[in-house]
Amino acid sequence: QVQLVESGGGLVQAGGSLRLSCAASGGTFSSYSMGWFRQAPGKEREFVAAIGLSGINTYYTDSVKGRFTISRDNAKNTVYLQMNSLKPEETAVYYCAAAAVRGSIVYSRLSAYRDWGQGTQVTVSS
Repeated sequence: QVQLVESGGGLVQAGGSLRLSCAASGGTFSSYSMGWFRQAPGKEREFVAAIGLSGINTYYTDSVKGRFTISRDNAKNTVYLQMNSLKPEETAVYYCAAAAVRGSIVYSRLSAYRDWGQGTQVTVSS
C-alpha cells in the first residue's frame, strides 16, 4: 500500500498556473501508474491525467490537453501536475492516486486506483 500526500494547491487567477506535487511513501512507487483526479463541490470525482511507470506513457482528459502536464520523478517518489491557463471551472480538490495493480497501463477510471491522497484545494478566481 502506498501513502500519498498532495501539496501545491492554492488560489490563482484565471489564466494562471500551479504545480501540484504528490509524494509517495510506504510502497514501490516506481511499480505503479499514477493518476490525478479532481472533485468540485457537488460534483463527482473526475479523471484529469495519468502516467505510466517510466513517465513516457501519459493520458489526459480532453479538457486539459495542451494545458496540463503530468510527470513523475521515481527517484523522489513524486508525481507532479503542472497546470497552466487555469479556468474558474477547474476549481476543485485535486487528488493523486496510485493504481491498484503493478504495471505501466494508464487508467482513467476511479476503480482502477487503490491508494488516494487527502487532496489539495485549487481555487481559480475569475
